[in-house]
Parts: sequence; C-alpha cells; structure tokens
Amino acid sequence: MPNELFDPLYGVDRVATVLDGGAWIAALLEVELALTNAAAEAGLVDERDADAVEPALGAIRVGPAELGAEAAEGGNPVIPLVRRLRSAVEDVHTGAGRAVHPGATSQDVMDTALVLLTRRAGSRVVEDLRAAADAAADLAAAHRDTPCAARTLGQQALPTTFGAVAASWCAGLDRAADRLAEVLDALPVQFGGAAGTLAASYPHGPAVADGLAARLGLARQGVPWHTERTRIGELAGALGVAAGACAKPATDVVLLSATELGEVSEAAPGDSSSMPHKRNPVAAVTARASARRAPGLVATLLASMDHEHQRAAGPWHTEWVTLSELLRAGAGAASRLRTCLQGLSAHPAAMARNLALAAGEHDGPHHAGDLVDRVLAQRSQ
Repeated sequence: MPNELFDPLYGVDRVATVLDGGAWIAALLEVELALTNAAAEAGLVDERDADAVEPALGAIRVGPAELGAEAAEGGNPVIPLVRRLRSAVEDVHTGAGRAVHPGATSQDVMDTALVLLTRRAGSRVVEDLRAAADAAADLAAAHRDTPCAARTLGQQALPTTFGAVAASWCAGLDRAADRLAEVLDALPVQFGGAAGTLAASYPHGPAVADGLAARLGLARQGVPWHTERTRIGELAGALGVAAGACAKPATDVVLLSATELGEVSEAAPGDSSSMPHKRNPVAAVTARASARRAPGLVATLLASMDHEHQRAAGPWHTEWVTLSELLRAGAGAASRLRTCLQGLSAHPAAMARNLALAAGEHDGPHHAGDLVDRVLAQRSQ
C-alpha cells in the first residue's frame, strides 16, 4: 500500500497515486457513470433518468477509510458506494436511482475498475521499461567494440564487449515491455450480472457490455469472465517477467560497480552514513529490491485462479490488493532501472585492466559486435 517514506526510494511514486484508495473510488464511479450511459444508449434505462447520474457524482464525498469501513459488511466497496450514488441521484431527480448500476453485480464494477487502474499504472511501467531499453541500446551502440571480460559462474570466461552485454539487457527489456503492453491492451470490460448470464439486462446485455467497453476505452469481453481468470494470470506473468527483466541488468550493474571491478558507475551514486568513500549503485540496488517482491505476488495471483462456480469466495477478493502491489513492484523496478541505465557510465580502462588478468588464456572478443548490430537492427524494424 502507499507509503510516503519508501515509495520514492523504491521508485513507486510514479504509480502510487494511480493505485491509491482515492483512485479506486474515482474509477468505481467512472465505471458506474459509463455503465448508466451505455445502458441508456442500449435502451435498458430511461435517458432522462440516466441524465441525473453525472450531476449527482459531485455529491459523493467519501474517503477511502470511510468507504472501506462500510465495505466490511458486504465484502466489497461497490455495495456502499452504489447506495450512496443512488441516494445522490434521487436528490437530483426522483425515481432516477434505478439508472444506477443497471443489470450489474458488484464484481462487474470492481473488475472493470481494476482493469482501468491496471492499464493506467501498467502504461507507466511499459514507458519506463522502454526508456530503460533505449538507455541500454545507447550503451550497446557506444560500446559495441569495447572489450571486457565475460563471466560465467562468477569467473572470467572469454572476452566479450560491453556493448554485447548492454545489448542483452536491451533485448530482455524490449521483450518484457512488448508482452506487458500486449496483455494490457487485451484487458477487457466486465459485465455479466449476478450469475454471469446477463439475465438482468436481457436482451440488451451484450450491447451494454460493448457500449461500456467503448466508453471506457477497454477491450470487449466476449463473454463474462467472473470466474475465468486467465487474463489475471497472464497479467501477473507479464508483470513478473518485467520485474525479472529489470532485475538482470540491475544485478549486473551492482556486481560490475564493485570496488575490485569498477567497470561501471551510476551518475548519482549513493553515499554511506559511516563510510565517506562509498559510492553505492543505489538505483540498481533499489531496482533489485522492488523486483524481488514480484515473484511472491505473482504466485499468490496464480494460486488464486481457482475461482469456484460462478462467484469466488475469497480468491477474487485476494486479487485487488495483490495485483496493486505487483503493479507497484514492477513499476518500482522499471523506474529505478531507468534511472540507473540512463546515467550509467562505462569505464573501458577498468575493463581492459580486468581482462588482462587472464591474458594469454583466450583470444579477443570475436564477432561480439555483430550481436550488438543484430539487436539494434531488430529494434529499428
């Protein structure tokens, strides 16, 4: 959950306000308004009643703590929020409360709001992944032919180039960004009614669902996915892979920054409270810290895919905070890695010095530059 002390350190400040309680309430109301208007357009509710909903939104003044307390009784915040919204709409136009939440169940609104917030936060993760990949590509191009030691199992192996190392970082980040963007774009609206049959909106249900998707800029659902959670599993996997793609170069930077190697350094290294000589690769360190939170959160979401029957008793409720935290972890990893790579300096002299430690045991870095060319060429397509 949001933490003003640690969010900037972990790079989470980029998405903190997109995922906080206030953002959730705003998204839930956004879905309710779009649902009313889509239902009116499809003929499910009277347009005059629907017109009273938007003016009533300004009267909804409830904070996360208050709504959260009210949500404890019913198990989700949609129930008390809809109660408040209907009351406000009735104040605008008597009888218009029936235009609120038409044909829907709480999960429709919760899932759709979660998708909205996920796409908003996720787009920032993708943006930072791409920026980090660009920085890695710049390093690869600049150091295409800079010899350095390749290391396997912690030991010097054969020569490579620092450009080839950075190109490998770039390729992983590009792949992770592309997959996450693909998954985010495919996240659909949710609208199925009490048991996922669209019975309460018959025969207008499919039209309302498609209209809701169009108004919110989301993918169409096809059929309701109340307990078919492969999309959440795919999303968890893509975010977990993105975090892992960030952890790889961050780990390399930490190791290559060691005093004994000194092959790279961050633009703004951190100092120590007790050792003034220290120049710590803090951006890489905190990128790793954020990324390491991701696997456990991914596992929780995958373990919660077994939604029973037509409405889950617990697994669904698990997703809200867990997915929010996974987005925060992925965002932190990508943001801090972006900072790390955009200011990273390579030190060819140190690379040559370390490579000379194994002089005579291997030849030069044959054709490593060709790998850089291949990665950069693929990016330009």
